[in-house]
Amino acid sequence: MNVLIVEDEISLAIEIAEFLKSERFLCDLAFTGIDASEKIAINLYDFVLLDLGLPDYNGLDLIKEARKNNSEASFIIITARGAVEDKVKGLDLGADDYLAKPFALTELLSRINAVARRKFKISNPDIVLGDFTVQIQPRKLLCKGSEVDLTKKEYDLLQYLVLNHNKVLTRHQLYEHIWGNMLDDQYDSNFIDVHIKNLRKKLNNHASTPWLETVRGVGYRISTGE
Repeated sequence: MNVLIVEDEISLAIEIAEFLKSERFLCDLAFTGIDASEKIAINLYDFVLLDLGLPDYNGLDLIKEARKNNSEASFIIITARGAVEDKVKGLDLGADDYLAKPFALTELLSRINAVARRKFKISNPDIVLGDFTVQIQPRKLLCKGSEVDLTKKEYDLLQYLVLNHNKVLTRHQLYEHIWGNMLDDQYDSNFIDVHIKNLRKKLNNHASTPWLETVRGVGYRISTGE
């Protein structure tokens, strides 16, 4: 998933990014509110980790602004501020969680995973699709009990579709959330089509995949029949 880290303490921002990258997240960094505002306006993020005490921006104002441009992003406030009113204001504006500094990176990861479970309505870590079972936490795909050999990006692509089941995801959305941000003139929609084709071929070698649907002219969808 794609994460924007908004933190003016550069060493901390880099530390968080390196940790999350080791956990297979994509990370962008913004050390100022202006930089964060520009990134949120043009890119899609699953999570925004936001320091309220920015030198050039009120973090609470950034939440308001970001909600207009990145309405599906989840916000976790990370700040040294301990005042109850800051926490309440942030949550009232739509932040999903609040983590006071200093914090353990493992706790941050746990908070992100908890928000993701709520966001994607995951009550069971195993998602069954026909003969396949997607195991979210160990990041595995099983078919009739046997593990299916997928590359990291193939699994990322499948999992993101599964998390957003019954929702049509455009090629542009899939690219940004799996491969990272890009400029429009660098985007090639065939890139996603090729990866979906390769993924579907691998899956069909094990069992049929009627639940992996192509929505002509738009993108792709995992249909769970709900």
